[in-house]
Amino acid sequence: MIKNSMRTVFLMALVGLLFLLVGNAVGGQTGMVIALVFALSMNAFSYWYSDKLVLKMYQAKEVTRDNAPQFFSMVEELAQKADLPMPKVYVIPQQQPNAFATGRNPKHSAVAATQGILQSLSEKELRGVMAHELAHIKNRDILTQTIVTTVVSAITLIAQFAIFLPIGRGGGDGPNPIVLILTLILAPLAAAMLQAAVSRTREFEADRVGAEICGSAESLASALKKIQTSVERMPMQASESTQRSTAHMFPVNPFSARGMSKLFSTHPDTNLRIEKLMAMEKTGSYS
Repeated sequence: MIKNSMRTVFLMALVGLLFLLVGNAVGGQTGMVIALVFALSMNAFSYWYSDKLVLKMYQAKEVTRDNAPQFFSMVEELAQKADLPMPKVYVIPQQQPNAFATGRNPKHSAVAATQGILQSLSEKELRGVMAHELAHIKNRDILTQTIVTTVVSAITLIAQFAIFLPIGRGGGDGPNPIVLILTLILAPLAAAMLQAAVSRTREFEADRVGAEICGSAESLASALKKIQTSVERMPMQASESTQRSTAHMFPVNPFSARGMSKLFSTHPDTNLRIEKLMAMEKTGSYS
């Protein structure tokens, strides 16, 4: 737990340092402030309303104890074990087995599962997946992701400002063209790599906490294996923009069958996650 938390803090610090270096080199203080204000504005909206937006994107329907008694009761029991308020529960009309959690904090949270995952996983495996999603809520990973996304967005904006506005530090009538080119290409790439690394670290931690909540690392490992196999056979149906903005939310990237560089992958290798979970199961330790 401490190791994963420290790694997350370290990666977030690197993102912040990259922002300061890029802003100072290209935009100066003025460019940094402008970019950060824009990024904060964009992502503040996302932080407060992303749950409603993503649920609408996937046409998720809220369910209750009346129309989905087993699933609702399962989430309720796991939320109690995790010492969390009861989240809203949704079902997504997609056949690929997958799930996600959303909401700005534990008091305003929701979990969603596809029809496919409800039909294809055993009860123990489904408990493992839903515990993983509740772990994201418990760990406040949405807040972490929003902070990192804000800074990454600001870095990208600074690089874009450098092309159109004479705010660089290169002297003369405008920014140094070499600095501009390098910043435009390398800074957003580096920021995206760090953002993906933070996401991967949080997935490992959600696996650990999820296994602790449901009391079975093996159940989650088995579920991840089934989901990965299904993803490779039937990628989830969604627009390109939806893919880019939501892939990190699922326990297994629902679009991975369409290819993605490992450097920018929002998820660790599934086989590695399974190995770690089985090691936890063998030792009986989730620390």
